[in-house]
Amino acid sequence: MADSIDDLDREILALLIEDGRRSLVDIADRVSLSPAPVKRRIERLERLGVITGYTALVDHGKLGAGLEAWVELRFAGDVSVEEVTDAMMRIPEVQEIVTVAGDPDALARVRLTNVAQVRDVIDRMREGGFVIGTKTLMVLGRKRR
Repeated sequence: MADSIDDLDREILALLIEDGRRSLVDIADRVSLSPAPVKRRIERLERLGVITGYTALVDHGKLGAGLEAWVELRFAGDVSVEEVTDAMMRIPEVQEIVTVAGDPDALARVRLTNVAQVRDVIDRMREGGFVIGTKTLMVLGRKRR
């Protein structure tokens, strides 16, 4: 599939990553095409699964969940990765979970309202015996590309 993605596609993708609401006219101006071929390229990238969706970036602090943390998870040896990740995604504060090679077994990104909620979420993660160890890393700041 990488062969079917050319430099122009990559330029269009970079513009959409920078601003997913960018208009076709603006993208077309920046890549020296008319809007119709830009639209066709974007639709093709969506069909190929290169573009998997569009999202809004939200200030969670203004919604009352201003704390963000990554929790390192260590799994019990007798459970499947899918069992653990499914259990973690049932916890509402868990926004994302990624499995990794090595130690730890996974990282869970959580959004919280206060420090007491951190303890509660960690306790819920450890219920059931799937997770046998955690380490919590509080996010102090973020920069996005």
